[in-house]
Amino acid sequence: MRGNAATDAETRTGMTRIVLWLVVAVLAVRQMTVVLRQPPGERLTDLETWIGENGVLHVPGSLYDSDRFTGTPFAGLVLKPLSASAEQALGVAWTFGSLLLVAALGIVAARALPAPVSRRTTLLAAPVAISLLMLSLPVRNALYLGQTSILPVLLVLLGCFVARGERASGILIGIAAALQPTVLLFAALLWLTGRRRAAATSGATFAVGTAVAWAAMPHDSWTYWVHHVAGAGLGERPDSLANQSLHGALLRLGLEGPVEIVLFLALAAAVVLLGLRRAVRYAQDGQLLLAVAVTGCVVVAVSPTAWQHQLLWVLLAVVGRVGKRAADRLVWPAVVVLVITLPGKMLLPNIGALLPVRDNVLLLAALGAACAAPFLSRTSMYWQQPIPTVYAKPVASRWRRVPLLPFWRRVFSRPNLLLELLLIRVVYSAYAQVRLAATAGRATAEEHGRQIHSIEQWLHIDIEHWANHAVVKINWLREFFDYYYSTFHFIVPLTILGVLYARRPADYRWARSSIGFATLLALVGFWLYPLAPPRLMPGLGFIDTVHGVQDFAKPDYGTLTTLTNQYAAMPSLHFGWSLWCGVVIVVLAPKMWMKALGLLHPLFTVSAIVATGNHWVLDAVGGALVVSMGFGLTYLLSGRRALQLVTAGNANPHGEAGAGKEDAEADTGGAQAAEADAGAQAAADSGTEGAEKGADARTVGEMAGGKQ
Repeated sequence: MRGNAATDAETRTGMTRIVLWLVVAVLAVRQMTVVLRQPPGERLTDLETWIGENGVLHVPGSLYDSDRFTGTPFAGLVLKPLSASAEQALGVAWTFGSLLLVAALGIVAARALPAPVSRRTTLLAAPVAISLLMLSLPVRNALYLGQTSILPVLLVLLGCFVARGERASGILIGIAAALQPTVLLFAALLWLTGRRRAAATSGATFAVGTAVAWAAMPHDSWTYWVHHVAGAGLGERPDSLANQSLHGALLRLGLEGPVEIVLFLALAAAVVLLGLRRAVRYAQDGQLLLAVAVTGCVVVAVSPTAWQHQLLWVLLAVVGRVGKRAADRLVWPAVVVLVITLPGKMLLPNIGALLPVRDNVLLLAALGAACAAPFLSRTSMYWQQPIPTVYAKPVASRWRRVPLLPFWRRVFSRPNLLLELLLIRVVYSAYAQVRLAATAGRATAEEHGRQIHSIEQWLHIDIEHWANHAVVKINWLREFFDYYYSTFHFIVPLTILGVLYARRPADYRWARSSIGFATLLALVGFWLYPLAPPRLMPGLGFIDTVHGVQDFAKPDYGTLTTLTNQYAAMPSLHFGWSLWCGVVIVVLAPKMWMKALGLLHPLFTVSAIVATGNHWVLDAVGGALVVSMGFGLTYLLSGRRALQLVTAGNANPHGEAGAGKEDAEADTGGAQAAEADAGAQAAADSGTEGAEKGADARTVGEMAGGKQ
């Protein structure tokens, strides 16, 4: 039996590996296609410095005539052999060569993971690493611009993990520093970790490379090192959002002149001291890849300019382990991957108070990795055996095959708040982008509007015109519905999710999944069936009470705008989300008056969307349908909402809860939860076995306030 199980595991690992490498191939083809499909004047724009007559790369002239070339003179000297290549051949060769560098970087990083590493992780790490690299903003930006910033990172990793002997290691890191001067900080890491010969060799190699470039191109070297102060004045403005260094952040905050320079130097010195100290500690702990990532993040922060294509070091910090609980282990990797693959505007809303964070999110991630993230030591008892997550055993359902995904186990403890907020924001941003992308012509949307109107007339439910004009005549009622429509759509669902997160974490996961599925299904409706709402239907006499009188003579009226898609009406998520709120309150509220109050929200919402002319009655039916399907999918995939009671001591060693005799709803018991927290901490101090008991005690405390 064990032999068969091992064979099955090997087969699954092999299939997973094949799928992951296919993903790598698809991403590589996509990246090449995206770059090479751009017109010649819009792709590899940073390489245009080299383009001369007839599309052939030129050698004469200064590298810095246009301020578009931001590399060192040594980097320019390295690129000289490309001067005989034609533009088109250069584009293909450059992009393909860059992808090969990315693949090599991913393979080296995967092999540098700190031991012990399972065989499965060893086999799957390389394709996962390459995929993440290709999806990252730095690699995409480097491929688009034609930058060399992937090469210094690869050279450092080769010097630290592949090169044999300190001399070879120092030469590789010295060449990387000659391409990007602040990489010379790795020489300090080598020196402080006892590899002093490698450190000296890297410094000497950097000096020789810079001297050779100075001898070959004295004018360019003077321009780079003296006139532009080590390249600080090249490229875009240093206060642009693309510069994710401390210097750029201070400039964006409005500081300038001597004050900014002094503050930058002081902060940079503090980051270097703290970051290198942490890097040395992790290197001595056997986490050399993490030490390299931390040092690279220091390089990002203290560089005068750290452009987006130079921020790959942040992604390498994903290897650090943060958190004593198993449930928290995904938080740091998820944050790093989200930050390095998505633009800041998708991570944080456009709120004035959050703009400094949003504009500097990559810098903050680098500073967090370099100076703040509490990475675990390999000697920690939690390194290999974190406090396990306690799962609930689903209650048996009517259908034998439900849940369809038995591995999607319900958890009693609440998820990490930071990760939840990030995921909610990212999902909403993706929802908004897809909603905006669901474009359609005005004629199509109005034709669908006439179809819906005809169906409602046939069903004798076309009450929109009557309700709209009746409400317009009553000023206070019109103002109430306008305010309700504009305000409560987001406030009520977010409030319910917040209360569930704080008081009933298990039910929070159930409710969150159901509204998530409903929203995804609604996006399909927006895409497939663009629909003009009543207020955008000319000739029917509707009054737009929320937005005011509209001019239907404008040919583009009602089409896609920069704010919202006016034709994303079927199904109505205004009503769908309000119905979700009502269902959740009716199911979970302990008092009858609370349940009745919860039903008022969907009633007021459907009245508001119809009376204001923003939706047809059938839009509300569509909203009810997607919400029903959302609850249904949650049930099919994860089973019934009710969970079996977990008591201390009946969880198995794998953290799966044993069966109880009664159903219980997860809740948080105040005093008992506090006692459970103390028990969990005390148990953590006594060992892994005690940690499991503490986790069970926490679960009982969280359920103490639930209904049994």
